Amino acid sequence: MDTSQIKETINMVAEEHLDIRTITMGISLLDTIDSDPKMAAKKIYNKITHYAKDLVQVADQIEREYGIPITNKRISVTPIALIAGNTSAEDMLYYAHALDDAAKAVGVDFIGGYSALVQKGFNNGDLALIHSIPKALTETDLVMSSINIGSTKAGINLDAIKLMGETITEVSTLSNTATAKLVVFANAVEDNPFMAGAFHGVSEPDVVINVGVSGPGVVKRTLEKVKQQPIHIVSETIKKTAFKITRVGQMVGALAAERLGVEFGIVDLSLAPTPARGDSVAEVLEEIGLEQVGTHGTTAALMLLNDAVKKGGVMASQRVGGLSGAFIPLSEDAGMIDAAQEGTLSLSKLEAMTSVCSVGLDMIAIPGDTPATTISAMIADEAAIGVQNNKTTAVRILPAVGKSVGEMVDYGGLLGTSPVMPVINKSSADFVNRGGHIPAPIHSFKN
Repeated sequence: MDTSQIKETINMVAEEHLDIRTITMGISLLDTIDSDPKMAAKKIYNKITHYAKDLVQVADQIEREYGIPITNKRISVTPIALIAGNTSAEDMLYYAHALDDAAKAVGVDFIGGYSALVQKGFNNGDLALIHSIPKALTETDLVMSSINIGSTKAGINLDAIKLMGETITEVSTLSNTATAKLVVFANAVEDNPFMAGAFHGVSEPDVVINVGVSGPGVVKRTLEKVKQQPIHIVSETIKKTAFKITRVGQMVGALAAERLGVEFGIVDLSLAPTPARGDSVAEVLEEIGLEQVGTHGTTAALMLLNDAVKKGGVMASQRVGGLSGAFIPLSEDAGMIDAAQEGTLSLSKLEAMTSVCSVGLDMIAIPGDTPATTISAMIADEAAIGVQNNKTTAVRILPAVGKSVGEMVDYGGLLGTSPVMPVINKSSADFVNRGGHIPAPIHSFKN
């Protein structure tokens, strides 16, 4: 790296909010399976604390040496429903507490993988885990949960969607903030380093380091230099910027893996915003030419951004994976919050935007009295977008008990603050209550 590149990187960190959003250690728990839940929980704790004992120390060391902020240190594990097998919902809590205790022992920010993959149906362990989620998320501090209810190959499990609407509602009655630790996926990926959806896929190495980078502020500042230029210049500028951001992530990930003595997995180059001004995906879209995110043209601008970020990242690293693109979590993006408060950005527009970005309806507060079947229908719509378009989509909807439309809910830290958004008040109950399985789309047979 020459002098000009070093200076450029320093500027990106100091002035443009560039950071490594997360170093996530993925740990396989397939060798911890035991018919006794208490014994399995002990094995899980021991394996996590063995491999991750130096994770935070190494990340802090790299941060000091290179001056690049590493915002979160995290762990992902094999979906617990695969480990627990035929276990009761009460016994599932041994697993949840083992994860939480291990995460606290090694000092990470979150641990993901309290998860189940039910796109084709349930086994007893899946159902036990889902039924345990309300207690698991409110009795623990650092555990994150995700459920995959659909895929392009398998179709959409409407029974699971109904159950998840009920589960999200139950969690919200226990805690207004615990719902932020639960996400429902279609086409979930196995190497995602971001929470709440991270889990360690069964095809992954035993232990691996995955890195998530971020830099909406860097992209915005770069686009300020090409005002009123043709749109293809905008795309090229984003690509070049994503290349630089990804190179930083590649360096940090490779260093961390080497020092920890484990494999280096992937760089996920998703533009993940924070509540800080100047670190907003919405502001990037507005720099492209929108008066405010949510207005007409937003979906097209987001498509361009997402595509250019991926192209630039792929050029920079052979290890690009995860979700990689642009996130639009409402509560975590200052520009999105502004647009929602002014009425420019609606749930319907957010849904349209999810057809071209990395994930889906993320960190959106809705009235606490929203029916569970309406939440299920939101999940079904997002799953349909993902399954039909062969992309990952997700829902992290936050029913805010005791709050009405327009009121603000504070989720703390990077999770930010969200205005409660209006929800269409016509019922979807008859659709959701049909249950069954929405078949895979016709193009799923291509092979």
